[in-house]
Amino acid sequence: MSSNSNYYCSLLKICTETRNRSQAKKIHCHILRTIKDPETFLLNNLVNAYSKLGDLTYARNVFDKIPQPNLFSWNTILFTYSKSGNLSDMNDIFNRMPKRDGVSWNSLISGYASRALVTDAVKGYNSMLGDEAANLNRITFSTMLILSSSQGCIDLGRQIHGQIVKFGFGSYLFVGCPLMDMYSKAGFVYDAKQVFDETPERNVVMYNTMITGFLRCGMVEDSWSLFHSMREKDPISWTTMITGLTQNDLYKEAIDLFREMRTEGLVMDQFTFGSMLTACGGLMALKEGKQAHAFVIRTNHMDNVFVGSALVDMYCKCKRIASAEAVFKRMTHKNVVSWTALLVGYGQNGYSEEAIRVFGDMQRNDINPDYYTLGSVISSCANLASLEEGSQFHGQAIVSGLISFTTVSNALVTLYSKCGSIEEANRLFNEMNFRDEVSWTALVSGYAQFGKANETIDLFQKMLAHGLKPDEVTFVGVLSACSRAGLVEKGYQYFESMVKEHGIMPVVDHYTCMIDLLSRAGRLEEARCFINKMPMPPDAIGWSTLLSSCRLHGNLEVGKWAAASLQELEPNNPAGYILLSSIYAAKGKWDYVSELRRGMRNKGVRKEPGCSWIKYKGKVHIFSADDQTSPFSDRIYAELDKLNLKMIEEGYVPNLSTVLHDVEESEKKKMLNYHSERLAIAFGLIFIPPGLPIRIVKNLRVCGDCHNATKYISKITQREILVRDAVRFHLFKDGTCSCGDFW
Repeated sequence: MSSNSNYYCSLLKICTETRNRSQAKKIHCHILRTIKDPETFLLNNLVNAYSKLGDLTYARNVFDKIPQPNLFSWNTILFTYSKSGNLSDMNDIFNRMPKRDGVSWNSLISGYASRALVTDAVKGYNSMLGDEAANLNRITFSTMLILSSSQGCIDLGRQIHGQIVKFGFGSYLFVGCPLMDMYSKAGFVYDAKQVFDETPERNVVMYNTMITGFLRCGMVEDSWSLFHSMREKDPISWTTMITGLTQNDLYKEAIDLFREMRTEGLVMDQFTFGSMLTACGGLMALKEGKQAHAFVIRTNHMDNVFVGSALVDMYCKCKRIASAEAVFKRMTHKNVVSWTALLVGYGQNGYSEEAIRVFGDMQRNDINPDYYTLGSVISSCANLASLEEGSQFHGQAIVSGLISFTTVSNALVTLYSKCGSIEEANRLFNEMNFRDEVSWTALVSGYAQFGKANETIDLFQKMLAHGLKPDEVTFVGVLSACSRAGLVEKGYQYFESMVKEHGIMPVVDHYTCMIDLLSRAGRLEEARCFINKMPMPPDAIGWSTLLSSCRLHGNLEVGKWAAASLQELEPNNPAGYILLSSIYAAKGKWDYVSELRRGMRNKGVRKEPGCSWIKYKGKVHIFSADDQTSPFSDRIYAELDKLNLKMIEEGYVPNLSTVLHDVEESEKKKMLNYHSERLAIAFGLIFIPPGLPIRIVKNLRVCGDCHNATKYISKITQREILVRDAVRFHLFKDGTCSCGDFW
């Protein structure tokens, strides 16, 4: 080799290390001008340089001009095509090679493996085994094991394992690690442990791989034992343990180990910080999260997109949205994970409108959403009952192909369920190629919220028949359905089956459903006994549920007990005062009503004002009782007065007991007639075209009189009126409501 060739090869090496393609081309030109017949060695280095710089065209041009290419020449261009995924040219070069070695076969197999072409990779491997078995090496086996692992081909992996033993590669560390990884990813952790135990010399990589396998399978004690038995640990060992503990929801242990790692003075990378911040978010440990944030800044990791995204997620989970926003805005690099972290944080903290806005900003910044992002923004639309925007995202899911992901389809089922389009939710559910527990639970909950008890129970039974395991949320839906339909005995059966058949311990939500079940059926004394036997006291919703039924059934004794319990639990909750006032008012005990109101004023307790809203042409129109602020107030009130006359002709009689004011009867009727939901309905009748349903959302429960009145309005106007109140949906059609008499 001449000194000139050696000099140029050194320059080309610098170009590949610095990724300087233009400089490499200049050197190439200089070679052509100064050397008449470049040596094969120099031309091989040119091919290699262009290959590493990603310029296939120049690499191939140089190769084609080599007068007598040697094996290194052929292998270099073969590897270039293999790495780039140009499998057609890879095959052509491989078939033309006058001679092959292990590098040649490994390039061929690797090319197929990198594109997950299992059949072709196996065919190449078998050909190598039959024709050139002597060329088998650790890279061959490692490539095949990684392919088996990534594609879940455990049977293929076992066959490769057998040949590893047969050809004497069982003691090779380079082979042992992917073999262990393959077994542990497939859930065969004991096979992985056997490989580990049978390897005579183990390095830190093997220990780290085995620890990862244990943690992946939830074997935390085994991972701890192996971790502590290591004579030497590198930073990856510590990070592996911290990450694994976090993935097993052992957040406190992960934080403690992070502190210990820091005490040891070890170098931390993006994965260490990411796992630590995830643990802080899981525990809502804001103090520790801030400390980690400060350490991130001191170690110059703030510009790392992985760490920045983890910080955003941590602050969101700790309910510090302003801090999450600040971190997000300072990030110099953002990817889909960063944007999704902020979007999900907004949604989980009740800022659904902001979540939708972030999605729009994300697209304007040319960041394509993944399935998790799209599913999250659809969930935000569901929380807002925003069918219009949710339908647009449905279209986007279809166009992008992301609807094939179960997460997206589940979010759409939930969206349509929460927006009252239960038929559309059911259609989507039936079209899904794969349904998991979340899919079934979404539809079960949708039917339950819609008051369709029989459909809810039938769907639940089908879910069990398909071998799927219900969770806590599923049972909330089923018990709610039993409550709506007055199926007390069936509700008891399902409640008892939670523990006996499904191993689910009831939580407060399930007990609240049972209180509702008994209370609605008028079995108030039984509800009181049930509460006294509960392992924990009811929450505010449970007491309010009982108190509401006491109002409905006129039970003052139990009502006073429930109101006192609610006031003791939440002194500033107006429900205890308002509902008890309603019971007194219904019995004409206005002195007690006045006394309760004075108590509210003295304690500074205020009733949440009822409001209803309707969306029209992208704008939300909000109404409160007796609202005169709308520019269309004259038309709305005229429409209500006209409807009221027709309702009376149809037999409507106002339920004046729902008015908690000691005023004249005529004044009570007037107050009922201008409740917020009626104003919103009148607006819808005026502006929503005939044939389209009128969709109303109310922040409180629909009162009994408005519920009855809306049934009359639906019959008189022949319009579908969908009201989503604080508890569930009501679909009014032809004088009936989907929830029946158990509203």
